[in-house]
Amino acid sequence: MPERPIRLFGDPVLKTVSAPVEQIDDGVRALVADLIDSVRLPGRAGVAASQIGVNLRAFSYNVDGEVGYVINPEIVEVSGEVEKIDEGCLSVPGLWHKTPRYAYARVRGIDLDGNEIEVAGTGLMAQALQHETDHLDGLLYLDRLEPAERRVAMRQVRESDWF
Repeated sequence: MPERPIRLFGDPVLKTVSAPVEQIDDGVRALVADLIDSVRLPGRAGVAASQIGVNLRAFSYNVDGEVGYVINPEIVEVSGEVEKIDEGCLSVPGLWHKTPRYAYARVRGIDLDGNEIEVAGTGLMAQALQHETDHLDGLLYLDRLEPAERRVAMRQVRESDWF
């Protein structure tokens, strides 16, 4: 399967809460394959289904050489100090802002066989798990910014050549 085009800020699918996957079928298998292909491109730590225009709860990740996916992910644990970390997003290209994120995150979901899986980590993995789960809840990292930082970011979005 080829990588899929990324939806950009302003596309309504990015602000829509994604529906749970009710049944693993050929469509869901194809979606996961597309998510994996899409996240393997250089510079990508994660891709949520909503970013490729599919309103289902699934995302892929590619962190420190570990590539995988989670269907119906839910954050079950966050811990550590909330840190402001430089964060960007494929759906908001070219912009990076200090985003508050927990130092550790653990996500639970299922795989293509319906088995429960968990993915957890610190650093970039914790950031990716929180970021991608936010996408599935209809949130962009811009929504997490402090008010002054968000004003700057929204001005940059409006002035960008892709918006």
